[in-house]
Amino acid sequence: MASFVSTPSALREQLLPTYGIQLDTPVQPSGSIMNTSSSSTSTFQVIGMTCGHCVNAVTQEISKLDGVTRVDIDLPTGSVTVESDEPVDLAAVAAAVGEAGYEVVS
Repeated sequence: MASFVSTPSALREQLLPTYGIQLDTPVQPSGSIMNTSSSSTSTFQVIGMTCGHCVNAVTQEISKLDGVTRVDIDLPTGSVTVESDEPVDLAAVAAAVGEAGYEVVS
């Protein structure tokens, strides 16, 4: 029966050669994720939002758009920042904001 012991990456790198085991590729710390994809960030100005409910409604509608990964809204300024896998289409964002009952002005 084999036993398994979890060890930190640095310790593994020191111990494995001691036992004749060579690593072909560096060991990455557990939990790290390499981001190889590119993303896009766009900012829009939305008018008419006055409360948290408004922010939630706009966030939900924009989040439904393909490729959108994050929506941040600054209520006092009406600034809406959209992160996505690819650049988002202004008309699609304007339609989503309109669906929530508000208007994109830029």
